[in-house]
Amino acid sequence: MCRNIRTLFNFDPPATEEEIRGASLQFVRKLSGFTRPSKTNEAAFTRAIEEVATASRTLLTSLVTPAEPRNREVETARARARGTERFGTP
Repeated sequence: MCRNIRTLFNFDPPATEEEIRGASLQFVRKLSGFTRPSKTNEAAFTRAIEEVATASRTLLTSLVTPAEPRNREVETARARARGTERFGTP
């Protein structure tokens, strides 16, 4: 489940709202143990996702680094190469 949570800091262009919300959803799913909440828990689940997304957004805008921003395409290619090396040719 948490395999989908990716580093969102220090990329050019910066993380999108969709990426932040997706990571927040995965985090809340992992914490709660639910992929989908019941009707009874749906409001709490949705509220938690929004609160985590807000905290994540605040964190990402507050962080500072002297490092050059990373390129998404280069990072994706590196991840694919690591996967190929680890698991073989798909």
